Amino acid sequence: MGFLGLYFTAAFLMFGIGLYPLITEYFPGEEPLYLVNRFVLVWLILELAYRFLLQNLPIMDIKPLMLLPIKKRKVVNFVLLKSLYSFFNFLPLLIIIPFGIFNIYKQTFNTGAIIAWMISMIGLTLSINFGNFIIKKNFTDNIKALIPVVGGIAVIGLLDYFKVFESSVWFGKGLNAILENPLLAIIPILIFLFFYKWNQKDLQNKFYLDATLKEEVKDANTKEFLWTSRFGDLAPYLQLDLKMIWRNKRPKTTVYISILFLAYGLIFFGNDSYQEMPAFFVFAGIFITGIFMINFGQFIPAWDAGYYPLIMAQNIPFKKYLTAKAGLITFSVVVLALLSTPYLYFGWKILILIMVCAVYNIGVNIPILLYAGSFNKKKIDLDKSPFMNYQGTGAAQWIVGLPLMVIPVLVFWIFYKTISFESGVTVLFVLGITGLIFRNRAISMIAQRYKRQKYAMIEGFKQSGE
Repeated sequence: MGFLGLYFTAAFLMFGIGLYPLITEYFPGEEPLYLVNRFVLVWLILELAYRFLLQNLPIMDIKPLMLLPIKKRKVVNFVLLKSLYSFFNFLPLLIIIPFGIFNIYKQTFNTGAIIAWMISMIGLTLSINFGNFIIKKNFTDNIKALIPVVGGIAVIGLLDYFKVFESSVWFGKGLNAILENPLLAIIPILIFLFFYKWNQKDLQNKFYLDATLKEEVKDANTKEFLWTSRFGDLAPYLQLDLKMIWRNKRPKTTVYISILFLAYGLIFFGNDSYQEMPAFFVFAGIFITGIFMINFGQFIPAWDAGYYPLIMAQNIPFKKYLTAKAGLITFSVVVLALLSTPYLYFGWKILILIMVCAVYNIGVNIPILLYAGSFNKKKIDLDKSPFMNYQGTGAAQWIVGLPLMVIPVLVFWIFYKTISFESGVTVLFVLGITGLIFRNRAISMIAQRYKRQKYAMIEGFKQSGE
């Protein structure tokens, strides 16, 4: 995490320093600040998205403070002001401040106007910070309720893309107006204060010990998945996994995320800048057909941590246990591959590549994930949201992403560069089929690894999992 922090700090700072020279070099007829303003709205939406996925809500244990003579508002303000020191608020400054200094140095506008613009951008960033808290508090527990919001943003984006209503352009004109009248910088500050007061009021209303102890009534979920009986000896294990996914928030959310990320390929397949770099198509193909495989598979067998000791006390062969996991993930890859068929719009080569990536996922990446699972020793709370939740995450989860995503891209790129596009696709397909042929033997070897790690995993799952 420290390495990633340093990496993003350096990347944002270099981008902030190089933004003005890059614009003057590649867009010589454009005023750099006006050009940046046209894309600020897009940046803010992307910032909101990655904050929603990665940023934690500010929390504090208020129980010891309730008996002390400290005003609720003072504690709430402390929590909210503490969030201002978030790393997510620091990163945009690495772009805003160097770019603003460049504009002051070039004297394209007077210094007061540039400072007003910088204050406006900081105000908008902090507005996103507190706006994200409002969204997460209202939608994290019910991810389906977020679909209309995402749909609304998508509609606005399409209207802007097809120039029906260019919201980004109008937003940019609003920022341009601040350069002409610096007093308008008060508007982003007022927006920031509005979201701050909203969070303040919301937290004050929940400043009670019993605020979250409301009685929750749920209908009993008795779905039994009896159709799995056709899989013979594997049926009990498949039923266990399907019930676990169906009844718990965190695994169920992985299903919704998998469906949502089917659109990820649009970033690459329809972008002209990637047409000469088809290795990115392989990355997209592996990702969209294997997103559930990655999100679910990397936490095997931690999903079963709550009753793993019980499983180990039964006469359950590891090979059958792992074969059932592999079967469930294989099914997910097949389903996502079929749902990806609309990418035929971009041509047969793209669709075939996606299908080949699915075969590679099934034959090669699934055994890799199962093997990586033997290093898991951290418990998972199934009823918590997966967003910015690192519970159950260890070194294995970070490292396993490299062979899953990098190896197929690298293999394809080598054959694409030395021979042809078709040869790269063929090699990935052959590797996938070979993996399928030897899957039974591979799972037998992985099962031996699980046996050796049996007691270490049981001991690890007994811990809190934090």
